[in-house]
Amino acid sequence: MTEEMTEFDALVVGAGLWGCVVARELAEAGNRVLVLEARSLPGGNARSQIDPKTGIECHCYGAHIFHTSDERVWAYANRFISFTDYRHRVLTEHDGKVYFMPLGLALINAFYGTNLKPADVPGFIAGEVAKAGLTGEPRNLEEQAISLIGRPLYEAFIKGYTQKQWNTDPKDLPSFIIRRLPVRANYDIGYFNDPHQGVPREGYFTLFANLLDHPAITVRYNTDYLAQREAFPAELPVFYSGPLDAYFNYRYGALPWRGLRFEWETKPVRDWQGCTVMNYADASVPYTRIHEFKHFHPEREAVYQSEKTIICREFPADWKLGDIPYYPVNTAASAELLAKYQADAAACPNVIFGGRLGEYRYYDMDKVIARALDQVHAYLAQA
Repeated sequence: MTEEMTEFDALVVGAGLWGCVVARELAEAGNRVLVLEARSLPGGNARSQIDPKTGIECHCYGAHIFHTSDERVWAYANRFISFTDYRHRVLTEHDGKVYFMPLGLALINAFYGTNLKPADVPGFIAGEVAKAGLTGEPRNLEEQAISLIGRPLYEAFIKGYTQKQWNTDPKDLPSFIIRRLPVRANYDIGYFNDPHQGVPREGYFTLFANLLDHPAITVRYNTDYLAQREAFPAELPVFYSGPLDAYFNYRYGALPWRGLRFEWETKPVRDWQGCTVMNYADASVPYTRIHEFKHFHPEREAVYQSEKTIICREFPADWKLGDIPYYPVNTAASAELLAKYQADAAACPNVIFGGRLGEYRYYDMDKVIARALDQVHAYLAQA
């Protein structure tokens, strides 16, 4: 394989969003790029596919909505795919009643049975916080949330959901996880504030295919780079987006993640829940949310109006080596472990680590693109 690798100028490990952007930028700069992907298709956890029986495009690993305030990223993404004008709205069920998320006038007035006006919200929330009687700096997630929104809203909409998501009492989670918990003093029920929002008109699978569609890019699927890395020339630049700890053979132990489990069901009705995502705030409900994917694309009229729909229940799950990682677990212990791996990564002069796995960091899709562009352009400037 060493002789064969002389045909390439760079190796990209992982065909998720970070790897696809890096490979494309390297290729457009005149490099011959080999991409190795452990799965059988590109896209990582943002991959989608068309269900052959219903024609519904399903997001394979939970709902993904592209949103950004970064004009550079928006222009870049639109080079490879056009986006619909989909605007994400999330509802949450608590105690048998449905509310609009995030926390805003619609939720507050419905929950408290009041009719506050925008100017009333800051004082009302301040009063709820004062009733909690907390003193000193918040010591954990629970105290941090209560110090921002008061106890009733916290216990109704944050506590149970968080406990399910992390399988941990919020009192045992660090405060910084929820240090920014906005409350809107209006009836805006859009989930994101970014000016640019949507989903790929032709599907996420088309976005990844278009990114990799370059004559200087070669992709090999079902290929484990770490199992054969010794076969690659040491001088070959490597852009690595696999698990950071796996690159170093878990020498300090595995970085902790939370996993997910999905249950899929086809329903013989046109519309089952009336929205794309319904959250379930109560700890008594084992799943955190239900997706109904046809709502992403009402413009696909034949599919949208059909008498079948697909739902997917999303369950938080404990994670072990070999499972798909979803959310890094940010604790003091994991930060200490991460620092050790980061020090080792900095000592690898010919390897650039990136993406959620490679940096052990939760990134939205636009931040993944921005990070990939910054890293690859820095490399090209020095090459």
